[in-house]
Amino acid sequence: MLDMKRREFISLLGGAAAAGPLAARAAAMPVIGFMSTRSPEDSAYLLAAFRRGLAEGGFVEGQNVAIEFRWARGRYDLLSAMAAELVSRRVAVLTTAGGEPSPLAAKRATSTIPMVFGIGGDPVALGVVESFSRPGGNATGVTLLTSLMEPKRLGLLRDLVPGVPLIGVLLNPEFAPASHYLQEVEEAARSIDQRILIANASTDEELETAFAALISAHVGALLVTADPYFDTRREQIVAFAARQRLPSIYQFREYAVAGGLLSYGVSITDAYRNCGVYTAKILKGAKPADLPVLQPTKFETVINLKTAEALGIKISDNLLSLADEVIE
Repeated sequence: MLDMKRREFISLLGGAAAAGPLAARAAAMPVIGFMSTRSPEDSAYLLAAFRRGLAEGGFVEGQNVAIEFRWARGRYDLLSAMAAELVSRRVAVLTTAGGEPSPLAAKRATSTIPMVFGIGGDPVALGVVESFSRPGGNATGVTLLTSLMEPKRLGLLRDLVPGVPLIGVLLNPEFAPASHYLQEVEEAARSIDQRILIANASTDEELETAFAALISAHVGALLVTADPYFDTRREQIVAFAARQRLPSIYQFREYAVAGGLLSYGVSITDAYRNCGVYTAKILKGAKPADLPVLQPTKFETVINLKTAEALGIKISDNLLSLADEVIE
């Protein structure tokens, strides 16, 4: 009996000795605070791209870096509390993804913790950085410039259905660049003499109301403006357009893959990989102020021919020749 207790005691000592270095190593790992306006369900492939970027810089989650995630699921009002919580955890870097509301909330929470952002618009106009080449302060990151593309998307949609009398525009008024979207889309519509109907939605209830308004107005096509909340409701929006037989255009290829007719924008996976690369650089000691804001160099047009066929739309040879990807 005494020998058995002695063996148990030695075993416990051995386990504690082995666990000690592991616990110390875990405690010594830098922690990334990752906060997003999106949801984990629609971001798995984006996180894979982010982790690829981290790995390129020598960091692997669970081995030499930890990540704490916070997801707003399209609820922008939750972001300030999420940012404050991550700041209180003294994370080494804040990675703020999913558009403008995320870095704006982080900026309000801290001016010292390094931050890497992924947004759709102009970070200088937003007040997040001082300039693209020399960001200054504690923030840098990637802009997709997708929020500047709404007039182009409206023009592409008009080219696709040139005779449509009324085009619906789905807009989230709670999204930071929404007023800019509205001004640019209205100006673009006037320049091509196109009537549009703005349908606002920032919650699920409002989205259903917006759908009803678009149906009631008998819109003949739909422009879905760039917005992280809409990204989290991608399946519902694409399904609505299919039910109503509405030719529609979106910001990311993921919409076209999900059954949307047409998308025009940049690769969001490239942006997340670059966020991972920048996060790794900062973990190695680089200062955000010295890392220029990255901008896209290529915009891609994706067409879903199966959806076009279902809608009875003939895609012109010219538009097909301009497409970077055709889904058949």
